[in-house]
Formats: sequence, C-alpha cells, structure tokens
Amino acid sequence: MKRRDFREMKQPTVMIIPMIDIMLFLLVFFMLGTIYMVQTTSLQVTLPKAASGNVETRPNVISITVTADGNILYESDATSAENLPQKISATLESNSETVFLIRGDKSARYENVVSVLDLLKKSGARHVSIATSKE
Repeated sequence: MKRRDFREMKQPTVMIIPMIDIMLFLLVFFMLGTIYMVQTTSLQVTLPKAASGNVETRPNVISITVTADGNILYESDATSAENLPQKISATLESNSETVFLIRGDKSARYENVVSVLDLLKKSGARHVSIATSKE
C-alpha cells in the first residue's frame, strides 16, 4: 500500500471549460424562459397573418391587446380607452424607448385598433409595432 506524503503540496487546478459550458447552458435556459414568459403574460387572441413579420427583440415591450369584442388590455390589465393615455404617458416617463406592441384580434373592428394606434401617437409613443402571426 502506498503512503501519502502530506508535505507535498499540489497546486489546485481550475477547470475553465466545464464552467463555460454551465454558464452558456444557464444563459440559453434563461433566454428561452424569458421568451416563453413574454408570450404567456398576454391574452391569447387570433392574430392576422402576414408573410413579412419580424420578431421584436427590444427589452421594454408593452403589449396592448384589442379583443374581438372591443375590450382593451394594457399588458394583462383591462382598461378603457379613456384611461389608456395616462398609462402610456406613465410608461413613457419611466422609459422613452419603450416599444408598444398592438395585438389586435383578427375579428376585432378596425376602428378599435386604429383608436388605440391614435392614442399611442397622441401620447408621444415613438416605437409602435403591430403583432401578426406567420403565414
């Protein structure tokens, strides 16, 4: 049996490659989790189809949903057209680069979607997108 010499001190080694693998795994995990959370926090509506849709990747995206019966939801909170400008202004005061994503149901009246778009313009929103689904 071999005896261990306690006077001999070995330098510890730090394995960098497994640490990088774990950090990349965590990064991908949280990125996918964040994307899933953004999609589930909004009300499910049937979006119109478009062939040229792009994915919005900016960090501050606020969704405004117009349902088929004309109700307006700011994020997931029901609101009226009269209260919407105050909520938009409060959001723009905290971050002027916020992107507003209009999610209009494809059976919603065009007038309701245009009124939300008009309220956004009057409130000073500079970045507005309209959500569609891929064809």
